[in-house]
Amino acid sequence: MKLKSIIINFAIALIAAIIAVVAYARIAGPLTEVVTYREAQPTWFTSLPDDFEADMFDFTYAAEKTVHGVVHVKVTSMRRQQQFQQPRQDPFFDWFFGPRPEREREPQPVTGFGSGVIISEDGYIVTNYHVIENATAVEVTLNDRRSFEASIVGSHPDSDIALLKVEAEGLHYIEFGNSDDLRLGQWVLAVGNPMNLTSTVTAGIVSAKGRTVGIFGDREMPVESFIQTDAAVNRGNSGGALVNLRGELVGIPTLIMSPTGAFAGNSFAVPVSIVGKVVEDLIEFGEVQRAVLGVYMQDLTSELAREHNIERLDGVFISDLVEGGAAEDAGIRVGDVILRVNNVAVNSPAELQEQILRYRPNDKVNILINRNNRTQQITVTLRNVEGRTEIVRPQEAYLGARFRQVPQELMSQLNISGGAQVTDLTPGKFMEAGIREGCIIVSINNQPVNSPSDIRKILEGHQGGVIVEGVYPDGTVNYYAFGL
Repeated sequence: MKLKSIIINFAIALIAAIIAVVAYARIAGPLTEVVTYREAQPTWFTSLPDDFEADMFDFTYAAEKTVHGVVHVKVTSMRRQQQFQQPRQDPFFDWFFGPRPEREREPQPVTGFGSGVIISEDGYIVTNYHVIENATAVEVTLNDRRSFEASIVGSHPDSDIALLKVEAEGLHYIEFGNSDDLRLGQWVLAVGNPMNLTSTVTAGIVSAKGRTVGIFGDREMPVESFIQTDAAVNRGNSGGALVNLRGELVGIPTLIMSPTGAFAGNSFAVPVSIVGKVVEDLIEFGEVQRAVLGVYMQDLTSELAREHNIERLDGVFISDLVEGGAAEDAGIRVGDVILRVNNVAVNSPAELQEQILRYRPNDKVNILINRNNRTQQITVTLRNVEGRTEIVRPQEAYLGARFRQVPQELMSQLNISGGAQVTDLTPGKFMEAGIREGCIIVSINNQPVNSPSDIRKILEGHQGGVIVEGVYPDGTVNYYAFGL
């Protein structure tokens, strides 16, 4: 009886539920189905890498690791100044031609400042060439305020790098990183002594790589393949350190681009890939072993590609060849497009120069070219600037200067048949006269100079005045006078 009652009650409840549902459907209308879609994983371009750590953007580690490896560089040089007389007696002449020089003062000491980077515990320091140019004395002050006299081991004006040495041991130094691994947008720190303030650290990102700005146009074979950053760099930062967040040296801050002379958002550093090669050569040989390919090159533009029926816009266009140079002898032709150097892609003259600078004369490199829209690999044996494959050794200084034979390529550009090019200057007659590194001496006292040995032959035993005719790589001709 009890079971029968339970069954009846259940049936009544079921019928009532069905009636309620039907009634609601008639009143509220048809049921609406809502479907929710959820992505299986976050969109890839906004996700963080699996190994992401918040601490990777903490600048304190890199700053603390590198600040003691950057030094203040004080440079003393001698500069001649002219003294002018006030307009008098002939105002008509002075109005048109300006005040006339009365006499030339004796050279006066001039002080300049910059930064440097300690790269070894026994006192090797890297800085910019323009920081120590024409220096008669260099003083280095460490972050702990110790000061040392520094000697100039050597320099390379074409890349604006110089190497100093102080007599000290156990110095805190900065290890070399790999500038090739830098990526656009990566954080970097600039460490230096701007405006004579010691141990200043600024942060920024890598804005561009392989940048050319044309600042070294007056130099023989300038190498411009800068790292561009927006890290604040000002006067005095030159020669300092550009480091990654691991505290490794990736560049040497060298210049800024600014309408006012103060930082305006763009700074440029020589990549450590170039710095390392220059330093190794200066320590081992006393002079940079510059390898050359023997080509004239330009960017491959759309117009140039259409003109020469080139289908790909990759690479560097070869517009001319040095007669008898490494490239010509290896079979490279005018109109070829260089795509890779030892399997490293190059897409601008700056990138090609940077790759070739990493090698020495007599090194063999594999050059991948595009010729008639077909790729071809050519092996080239690189040569030195004199067109040979031998290691170049620095000559003994004479009257405070070292010289070398003028490269054939440069003689062709300047339309000269000989000369002796100044490679290094120390205090002496040539520096006092105002001659600068890179000057090609073509005559002394109206006697032609065809080689470095001619300078000594002409001047040894000479007494009295000396007139020097020199031409610079940009074509400027100057005359200098000094006495013996």
